[in-house]
Amino acid sequence: MNDKQIVEALIAHDKQVTQQFFFKDCRPLFVSIIRRVFSYSVDYDEFVNELYLHLMENDGYRLRQYQGRSSIYQWLKITAIRYFIAKRDRLIDMSSKDALLGRAMQSQSVDNSTEVSKMDIERLLTFMTNKRYVYVIRQLVLKDAEPEQVAQQIGVSVDNLYNIKRRAIAALTKMALKEAEI
Repeated sequence: MNDKQIVEALIAHDKQVTQQFFFKDCRPLFVSIIRRVFSYSVDYDEFVNELYLHLMENDGYRLRQYQGRSSIYQWLKITAIRYFIAKRDRLIDMSSKDALLGRAMQSQSVDNSTEVSKMDIERLLTFMTNKRYVYVIRQLVLKDAEPEQVAQQIGVSVDNLYNIKRRAIAALTKMALKEAEI
């Protein structure tokens, strides 16, 4: 499959080509970009998801800009680096301003079991390496913030925020299950 055919298949939402291209063919390229652009840990799936949404915005407008003057990989490298360099400082504030006990003691009128659950979640969050996941869980689950506000704060669409939340909760669940085994 040549580069133009790959682009056409991506625009046509060919699931098999999309999976192969983004998660196998481009993996070394994307891992390299992640290392060079970000000074903190970035989840590969989250990186791909954001880049895919960026490329497919407005019915694949950016992908349609590919003219074949270079390889699709070179074009994608430049496009991804430019996109993530412009965006990396607006992703989220990586330093947490929430104190574990301060949050648990804010409301005495809330049921004690709810507070204990929140404290357990907070404790698990301290072990998570992906700070974006931590931020999303704190905002959407613990603080019950509006998704539109959180999406705007971290510079993503609401649809992408829900994907991030789903992966964050899956990672938190995996960590909780692992801890339960100990």
